[in-house]
Amino acid sequence: MPDRAWWAVLWPRPHLVLRSLGIEAGMTVLDLCCGDGYFTAPLAKLVAGKVIALDIDCDLLEQAKHEVAKAGAVVQQWICADAMALASHVTQPVDFVLIANTFHGVPDQAGLARVVRVVLRPTGGFAVINWHPADPEKTPVLGEPRGPKMALRLSPPAVVALVEPAGFQLAKLVELPPYHYGTVFKALP
Repeated sequence: MPDRAWWAVLWPRPHLVLRSLGIEAGMTVLDLCCGDGYFTAPLAKLVAGKVIALDIDCDLLEQAKHEVAKAGAVVQQWICADAMALASHVTQPVDFVLIANTFHGVPDQAGLARVVRVVLRPTGGFAVINWHPADPEKTPVLGEPRGPKMALRLSPPAVVALVEPAGFQLAKLVELPPYHYGTVFKALP
């Protein structure tokens, strides 16, 4: 997992990334595979603590808790679990689910989209932030080739093809320079 300085090079204003995806004050948001909490703290501030943060790595979840506390924010619920089991942990519907920089490594991406659909309100949102499909040599961060292997990188149409059959419709595609994009889906009623 890269350190926070590394992420800050990619997204110096994470709260603006969240807003560009359509996350608004008052929403209840699931930060799925939250990692060390780079987006969790600004997300918690944006929605006044109505955040559920889930990660399979309990050590990373502890780092996220520290970052949220350091930012003076609050998270409603912390869950250390596999994302595929999220429906057994998130028992009330949420307005929005965010997964950033992780979808490319999920073994069953279509299955995860189906699980996400289960925890969303009838017309909730689901945003997937991914690296553009470019060779890591062409996506340097702090002078080093970065990002997942080319074989794991998904184009926006590939993400749409995986997610829409789970009961979603693409609402918008957001460019997140320098190397990322966000696919934002609306759940179908």
